[in-house]
Amino acid sequence: MSQHHDDADDIGHNDSPNTHFQQVLDTRLSRRGLVLGGLGAATTAVLGVPTIAEAGVPATAALVNPIQSLKFTPVAKSVADMVTVPPGYSVNVVVALGDPLHKGVADYKNDGTDTDFELRSGDHHDGMDYFGLSNDRTGPDPLNGRRALLAMNHEAITDNFLHPNGVSPRPRPAAESDKEIPAHGVAVIEVHRPRGGTFKVVKGSRFNRRITPHTPAEITGPARGNALMKTMYAPDGVACRGTINNCGTSRTPWGTLLTGEENWAGYFTRNANDNTARGNDKSVTSLNRYGRSAGGASRHGWETSGADDKYRRFDISKTGVTADGTDDYRNELNTFGYMVEIDPYDPLSKPQKRTGLGRFAHESGAFSLLTPGLPLAVYMGDDSRNEYIYKWVSKATWSAGDAERADRLAVGAKYLDEGTLYVAKFNADGTGQWIALTIDHPAIKGYAGYAFADQADVVVNARLAADAVGATKMDRPEWCATHPGTGEIYFTLTNNSNRKVDVTSSSQAQVDAANPRSYSDSYAGGPAGSPGNINGHILRLRENGHKAFATAFKWDVYLFGAEAGADPAKVNLSSLTGDQDFSSPDGLWFSQATGICWIQTDDGAYTDTSNCMMLAAIPGHVGDGATKTLSYTKADGSTLTVDTPVGKAPKATQLKRFLVGARDCEITGCCETPDGKALFVNIQHPGESILTADVADPNKYLSHWPGNTGYGAGGALARPRSATVVITKDDGGRIGS
Repeated sequence: MSQHHDDADDIGHNDSPNTHFQQVLDTRLSRRGLVLGGLGAATTAVLGVPTIAEAGVPATAALVNPIQSLKFTPVAKSVADMVTVPPGYSVNVVVALGDPLHKGVADYKNDGTDTDFELRSGDHHDGMDYFGLSNDRTGPDPLNGRRALLAMNHEAITDNFLHPNGVSPRPRPAAESDKEIPAHGVAVIEVHRPRGGTFKVVKGSRFNRRITPHTPAEITGPARGNALMKTMYAPDGVACRGTINNCGTSRTPWGTLLTGEENWAGYFTRNANDNTARGNDKSVTSLNRYGRSAGGASRHGWETSGADDKYRRFDISKTGVTADGTDDYRNELNTFGYMVEIDPYDPLSKPQKRTGLGRFAHESGAFSLLTPGLPLAVYMGDDSRNEYIYKWVSKATWSAGDAERADRLAVGAKYLDEGTLYVAKFNADGTGQWIALTIDHPAIKGYAGYAFADQADVVVNARLAADAVGATKMDRPEWCATHPGTGEIYFTLTNNSNRKVDVTSSSQAQVDAANPRSYSDSYAGGPAGSPGNINGHILRLRENGHKAFATAFKWDVYLFGAEAGADPAKVNLSSLTGDQDFSSPDGLWFSQATGICWIQTDDGAYTDTSNCMMLAAIPGHVGDGATKTLSYTKADGSTLTVDTPVGKAPKATQLKRFLVGARDCEITGCCETPDGKALFVNIQHPGESILTADVADPNKYLSHWPGNTGYGAGGALARPRSATVVITKDDGGRIGS
């Protein structure tokens, strides 16, 4: 299999001594069978889980008409440069990189000469959500399946394809930076499906909007106005500019978009002398913990494009003389790393950075099931090696009337600005605790590693606070999603290339119950790569009493990714077949119409056999698995035995491959029409592995999608483009049925 591509997510900055999740699992799972406890004699109903009444799940959680089994023919693995879906389904491009959103903007030439990305679709389409729009286009209509606003992230860029001859060396030409910066961010795009047709962009819609790294935004929650947020741009610490590296999304219960800022630190730089300039104060500890060490080069070098403030802000070195940082951008990094709320129905509204939900490498945010009169929760993962799982619990209790209010961002402030941020600690007996990250927690107040000043400091430096309370280290928590029938929360843990049987350095972790597979994987007939656990898995948890505000939970491992032909005793622990096998789960989303769990991959392990893919699943419940034992012979001749719980092996009708993407892409982002009859999916960065020297030769592109399908300029040799597709069933039925 192919070696992993470089991944900014797969970089660890956590050197705390906290227990690693694998150690917890190892202890827990040596006590065989404990994972099977908890549900007792509860009967099963919808999707094979406890009935709503018996499980204590709010009645509003019931799925009206869930799909009981997957009827489509599974898609075979493929390396073809196309998007493949099952027979009886059709796929059409809705919007691609550079497509104009406003009238008067030229069609995308796709030759590197295009400009005005503030008025076009951005690059690297990622998480997205569907917001139904009334037919008179005056406001929300959540049930409208023909007219809507798609709100989507533009996580990053394949920069070489944005310029005629690829990326210029540093110092970067201002003209290149001026294209690259606004190609990031978020887009709100009106789409419409006429009868008998497919979804198209409504060009010139008043709702069409780009939110870029330059867009004015507001700081809300505990860090608003705090000293940590003060910059030359906003000396009062209540405002900031833009959002960047947006990954996963969530649709709030009141009809707004929640978008996560993920690998934002790499866009900034600090000079080699910055630690000294800062007096090696606690800000240096924070910067190092968040992956921005002194002297490290920025991802794109935008700070080298000139003295203009829009470039200068990307150099966060202390260059001023004030004590509060209002004469430079030493605090600029503190204004990134949040869940950002956007009202797609109000193009004049400002994005709101909800600091209470913590600052880390956010993927998506999954809301708990709602119960009137009780608080709601938002579940989140920090996508970096050995980081943590978090949840936010609102101070306000849920009022169903808030779902209908027109002042949507005010509702967001009600539920997302006041509350408590928690971090997860997993116990060896299959239980876990949510630990409150508050300034009055003794471990935080007295933490030797960092002197927290106040609650704003705690949420801005949530990673350090989680270190202080002894949270459990996890393997790259990516997307999370809430099962609409059971309320159980699922987390994708994508992979760990440093999983070993014999540990020889501090960056490696030994195989154990949570990550029991360490094996060499060859690629394209080449030499075997370094042993590791490269396939990832999906974790799930159930709150005690099914209460969002619970401080304890039960957990297990739902599914392990693996190649079907791999050793069933050591690798393919979920007994996956050729119609189900996958690697590196990333995107995760539940359909509210059908109950299907959609699993998307960002993989470097199978790319000689298959491009990245999307699978449909009908999962069970926490505790439905069995325990398997793996044995390894270590270098010293001793035996290492690992007991591992594996979710109940999925039947052929419970897990199927539904889509395979174009070459060199990631499949990410998923949403649907309310009736479940049209599914939107993002094909991110096809053909991204292009060198500057190869830009002039289209024959060296790894992908030409979607131009090779006839979409847009360039034809069969087109530069590849990230794009959003819509999938429909030819008979007009629900997807998956």
